[in-house]
Amino acid sequence: MTRRVLTDAQWAIIEPFCLGKATDPGQTGRDPRLFVEAVLWIVRTGAQWRELPGEFGNWNSVFKRFRRWVKADAFYSMFKALAAGADFEYAMIDGSI
Repeated sequence: MTRRVLTDAQWAIIEPFCLGKATDPGQTGRDPRLFVEAVLWIVRTGAQWRELPGEFGNWNSVFKRFRRWVKADAFYSMFKALAAGADFEYAMIDGSI
């Protein structure tokens, strides 16, 4: 199994913004944390979707789910929730350009 990138604290913050929860109408999504980890793997490696390791599931299914979440602004909501608690301790601003 792939090493998890998200901490439990980060997951607790973004979990309410996941689509396909048991409380949502329609189909319930399978393992949203694994799906988010798959998206983070793509972002981190810069790989193409078809190069996604099989442990994350079928790459095309993961991609289609990703597109649904993008269209529903789920990732934007997650980003806003995670950014709300930023302390900027390590923020560096380069004004040389």
